Amino acid sequence: MGHSTSTMTSSRPYLVRALYEWIVDNGMTPHLLVNAGYPGADVPERFVEEGRIVLNVAPQAVRALDLGNDAIRFNARFGGTPTDVYVPAGAVLAIYARENGQGMAFPEEEPPPEPPTPPEDEPQDKPRRPHLKLVD
Repeated sequence: MGHSTSTMTSSRPYLVRALYEWIVDNGMTPHLLVNAGYPGADVPERFVEEGRIVLNVAPQAVRALDLGNDAIRFNARFGGTPTDVYVPAGAVLAIYARENGQGMAFPEEEPPPEPPTPPEDEPQDKPRRPHLKLVD
């Protein structure tokens, strides 16, 4: 197994996919509640209320839906205009059925910090091994 157990990826994208399928299979309309201010989130600004936006991601409402592990991507019409939407996984606050509100809410996720520059394996100016001089 390549993954160490301590650093598992977020379960959120997997739960979103499972609940999406469950909602659609039950003939309901899946909606995503999204933190519109999350870094990288690309959502139509004029539909954002108090930093949140609700997106209808029903199969008949969106095109090219990709429920990926890092983000959710799709194209949908907003006010008649086809719009590409990009929602980082951490920006998803909930997925639920519009008809009855059943689904799952997720804890608000802090955006990941900028990744630190990886430390070099060896400092560049490491002193060379001293040459031994034979002393008489």
